[in-house]
Amino acid sequence: MMNKVVNGPDEAIRDIGDNAVLMLGGFGLCGIPENSIEALLRKGVKGLTCISNNAGVDDFGIGLMLQSRQVRKMISSYVGENAEFERQLLSGELEVELIPQGTLAERIRAGGAGIPAFFTPAGFGTEVAEGKEVREFDGKKYLLESWLKADFSLIKAWKGDTAGNLIFKGTARNFNPIMAAAGKITIAEVEELLPAGELVPNFIHTPGIYVQRIYQGSNYEKRIEKRTTSQ
Repeated sequence: MMNKVVNGPDEAIRDIGDNAVLMLGGFGLCGIPENSIEALLRKGVKGLTCISNNAGVDDFGIGLMLQSRQVRKMISSYVGENAEFERQLLSGELEVELIPQGTLAERIRAGGAGIPAFFTPAGFGTEVAEGKEVREFDGKKYLLESWLKADFSLIKAWKGDTAGNLIFKGTARNFNPIMAAAGKITIAEVEELLPAGELVPNFIHTPGIYVQRIYQGSNYEKRIEKRTTSQ
C-alpha cells in the first residue's frame, strides 16, 4: 500500500503552483481545511481558481487568501459575510461564477463520478441560464450544466487512517466527500489520524481510494459565524 501520510500542511501542498484549480471543503466556516489554507498563505501561490461553497469570512478561511490577492477566480454559491469578497466582486478585481448551491454540489459530484454534464431546472429564466443549452423534459425547461473537477481538493475530516479512509462529524461533512472524489490529488487534514484498520468500516464516509495525501492537523479554531449588523 502506498504511503499517504505526510508530515504536515506544508509538505501536503508542496506541488500546488500558481494558477492551480482548487476545491476547498466547508460550508461557511464548518469543516474547512484550516491548516492547508494557512500553508497556501505561507507559500504565496497566486492566480488560483477556488471552488468552494463560499469564501470564508474576511479574516478567516479562504477570506485570508482573498486579502492576500492569491485568488483569481471564485466558483461558489454565496458571497455572504465576506466584505472583501463583495468588494473585489463589485470592483471587477475578482472573477466570480455564482452558482445555485444544489447545482454547485451536483457539478462537483458529477466531476467525481465521471459524468461530463447533466440537466437541472435550477436557474432557468435567470442570468444563470445565459449561454447554456435548454431542453424540455415532461413540459419543464432544464439547463445543461457541466461537471467541475480540480487539480487539488483540500478537505477536512474528523478522523482518518493511514490508508486515507475518512469519517466526518455532523454537518462538517458538507461538500468534503464529493470534493474528495473530484480532485486529481486530494489532500485530507484530520483531527485524529489512526493506523489503518482502526476505523469501523461501516462508519467510513470517504474510502481511502479518493485520498492521495493525509496528515493530522493542529490548532483548529473551529470558529462560529455570528451575525453582524451595522450601527
